Amino acid sequence: MWPERLRDIARGITQLVFPNSCLICDSPELQQLPFRHGLCRDCYGAVTSEPSPSCPRCASTVGPNLDTEDGCIRCRNTAISFRSVFRLGVYEGRLRDAVIRMKLSSGEALAVMLGRVFCETAGASFRAAGIDGVIPVPLHWRRRWQRGYNQAAAIATELATGLSATVFMRELRRVRYTPQQLQPSAAARRENVRGAFRVHRGSKLNGKRILLVDDVMTTGSTASEAARVLRQAGAREVIVAILARR
Repeated sequence: MWPERLRDIARGITQLVFPNSCLICDSPELQQLPFRHGLCRDCYGAVTSEPSPSCPRCASTVGPNLDTEDGCIRCRNTAISFRSVFRLGVYEGRLRDAVIRMKLSSGEALAVMLGRVFCETAGASFRAAGIDGVIPVPLHWRRRWQRGYNQAAAIATELATGLSATVFMRELRRVRYTPQQLQPSAAARRENVRGAFRVHRGSKLNGKRILLVDDVMTTGSTASEAARVLRQAGAREVIVAILARR
């Protein structure tokens, strides 16, 4: 197991430094010029195109001309602890393929590149929101050991670099191992993650506007529980950034 993991990590590092094929579809660089952030032209266009409007409160896809000032039909009557959500796109097509690839130990290079793409695409909106710090949704140590890295941390680091903001890697911890979110209802999902996070003692989040970063959002229960804990620790408000919304 370890030799295979080390090979995956070495392959990911090599691709990060010397990308010669698309990190999503593996198209050779010379066949898909120009490359942008390690992605071929088609994949870059696919993950940065946003054909449908989304709810600013929960990032769900909504119809045109819909009033979402108080949220959409999916979130309007739901209590959530974050203020709003920015998404790169919908969990489908090449963005879905990218998220699945990031789950592999060799996917860190792709997570880094997508963080750069996300910042390039939504950086102006993040800056307008007045972000003071960036925090990734943490993995439990057991899952992080299995995967080899935390994809949310790789994305968050690139966002923080692009925004010239502080990234807080140790402030938020996942203290309880939770099974994959396969529960049939939103209420069951919220219960699944209740008490899963804790803020490090002595954290310096008081009065800060935090950008909470994750790869995928389904119901928002994980992000809401993490945001609740951050606000209890003194964060002024929490804004969420996700690569893809289911």
